[in-house]
Amino acid sequence: MLLKQVGIDQVWEAGDGRKGLDVVAQHQPELVLLDINLPVMSGLEVLTNLTAAYPAIPVIMVSSQSAMSVVLETVKRGAAAYILKQSPPQEALKMLCEAIDNLESTEGDDNHH
Repeated sequence: MLLKQVGIDQVWEAGDGRKGLDVVAQHQPELVLLDINLPVMSGLEVLTNLTAAYPAIPVIMVSSQSAMSVVLETVKRGAAAYILKQSPPQEALKMLCEAIDNLESTEGDDNHH
């Protein structure tokens, strides 16, 4: 529902990390929301695979873990943003909008990672 509020109307879901990689390969989405805690293959493993195979697709991590070490590890592996699951819906929506705005403002900028 939050995604529809920011104008994202085509959404694909996967129940585990391996299936998530398959969904990205099949649909080539413009954006990936990735949970850190996934069965079969962890979100960090999926993130590493996605940023290597699809560097142009931004990945926003979603997690209940707020430890700075976890956040920094996702950034190191190429995550574009990090959103906490327990955030109130309006705050999560605001964070998602800001992350998308930041991604759009850096498109075409050769210096962003």
